[in-house]
Amino acid sequence: MAAVNFRRGVSNYPFSYKISWPVRFVRPSLRGKAPGHLPDQVRFVPKPGQSVRLAFVGDISAVANKRPPVFDRELSALLASADLVIGNCESPVVDKVSARLGTRLGTHHAMTEAFLQGALTAAAIAPERLVLSLANNHVLDQGAEGFEATLAALDRLGIATIGTTTDVSKVAVGQLTLGFAAFTQWRNAPAEAFAGRVAMVDDFFGAAGNGLVGAEGVDLVCAVPHWDWEFRHFPRAGTRSWAQRLAGLGVGLVVGHHAHVVQPIARIDDTLVAYGLGDFLGTALARQPWPGRISAILAVDVSADAATRGKIASYRLVPFMRQRDDEREKMVPFDKVDGELGTKARARWQAVYGAAAAGLTS
Repeated sequence: MAAVNFRRGVSNYPFSYKISWPVRFVRPSLRGKAPGHLPDQVRFVPKPGQSVRLAFVGDISAVANKRPPVFDRELSALLASADLVIGNCESPVVDKVSARLGTRLGTHHAMTEAFLQGALTAAAIAPERLVLSLANNHVLDQGAEGFEATLAALDRLGIATIGTTTDVSKVAVGQLTLGFAAFTQWRNAPAEAFAGRVAMVDDFFGAAGNGLVGAEGVDLVCAVPHWDWEFRHFPRAGTRSWAQRLAGLGVGLVVGHHAHVVQPIARIDDTLVAYGLGDFLGTALARQPWPGRISAILAVDVSADAATRGKIASYRLVPFMRQRDDEREKMVPFDKVDGELGTKARARWQAVYGAAAAGLTS
């Protein structure tokens, strides 16, 4: 959740974004168009003989939780089946906060190393199979010392990180070499605080020029951008333009964060773009309105066969609801959400991923 800061020169949110934020938090918008968007699961090529499975998750924080979450076995089994899990670390990982009031109010994010460990255990995600982006607006919520503490904590846990430079990071996964890059459109601190620590969108595209640095010898490049406006189900024109630019640079898979609601999937030439997966864990308030508690895991199978090496063979979005369970969240697949809430959630999912989702109004 964006800690929308009204002090001049601190954050970089437009004024129209700031004044619309409270309304859209309460009532996420279905306005906008998503030309050429895809359904929630597609097979592009016949099932390969050899493949690598990637599982992408949304924003991760502890804002809405005092205790680690509970995951339904269906969801944890899916995450356990992945060769690599990729998400966005929306909170500094610190044992002692510096922004005490903001952290108490939820505008400044933070989670302890023990909380993160507990969440990963509950989700059946092994730290050595996890890549987390630090390119987001909240990563400096606990100051420069909190940023350094986060790097140290993730290193102790054996979690790989991206988004601290504009270069592509290479990760060996099975028989493939994958490349990962990340950047953020937004910041909650002055530009000089982010400089040299976090990759901003302009720095990323400026450094890329006509090609991505570090992408040589990579079978598939994945980008993890922190972009778009919060609580809007359909991406803005500028966001779609950046997706086009990423495709032009040779990125084969784009999975975005920051909107805190699920957003469409599209195909740009050979590039698959998932604009937003919603929150994976606890980034908004505990009593968040129901549309913001719809989330998704994106499972992507990448071929390791000689003829289709590095090609996306298929993908599947797995929706779930983040429900309250006392001081923690309980992650429940859609088919186990009963009553009016289940009916509304499935209708909202259909509005985003159904066949006629262009031009809807809130």
